[in-house]
Amino acid sequence: MDSGDGGGTEAQAQDVCLRLLTDRARSRHELETRLTKKGFTSAVATAVLDRLTTAKLVDDAAFAEQWVHSRHTYSGKGKHVLSRELRTKGVSDDLARVALDQIDAEDERERAGELVRKKCRTLSLPETGSPDARSERDKVVRRLVGMLARRGYSQGMAFAVVKEQLDRLGAETEDFDGDDLG
Repeated sequence: MDSGDGGGTEAQAQDVCLRLLTDRARSRHELETRLTKKGFTSAVATAVLDRLTTAKLVDDAAFAEQWVHSRHTYSGKGKHVLSRELRTKGVSDDLARVALDQIDAEDERERAGELVRKKCRTLSLPETGSPDARSERDKVVRRLVGMLARRGYSQGMAFAVVKEQLDRLGAETEDFDGDDLG
């Protein structure tokens, strides 16, 4: 079971993995990278990770689903950012696609709307009819669309959601098409 070939034993590698897994679920790639950084040989890392996978303590499909659910629900991340995050965690494209499919377009739109409503509470919206209303509104729109873009929402969805939320708040949006903001 233990391999004394310079990089540490399987028991030590397993201990490292179990400590990391107590913080949060991790992908196999993340654990493998951490073991490599700590100097464990690839043979030791592979043996330990295979054992942890068999014991269902390392499961990239479950990790991806949990990551997507958590990051979408609690951090408001959109599919584009979540896809990129899963890629950096070493999750395969197929597993990432399955996990991302749990978020449909309506879920994503609803979450974007929640983010915009929350952000609007801290922004001062322009008064309708004021001389600078349009330029102030455009500035608010740019900030809101930018916030959604950084979280991984598509530009089209971001503009539509921002317009919808500003309409609800009574901001002038009849002349708004989004083209004059870039």
